[in-house]
Amino acid sequence: MSTDQDLAIARKGRHIALVIAGTMVAWFVLGNLVGPAFGLPGRFALLFDFAALAGLTYAVINIIQLWRMRQDSQR
Repeated sequence: MSTDQDLAIARKGRHIALVIAGTMVAWFVLGNLVGPAFGLPGRFALLFDFAALAGLTYAVINIIQLWRMRQDSQR
């Protein structure tokens, strides 16, 4: 395994971790704290939920790409 591949795999893993953590924090803050504090209707909570699903879908796609990168680097 080359050092460049190791760095790319580590970088992608950190990116995925930040996307997941950022999505969950934003979802919690916007959907559960800010929305009710400003009296936003429930449809905005649904909008925040869909945005969180989109972020997590992006993370899952990147996890699959990371898994394939690791599989290719082990061959």
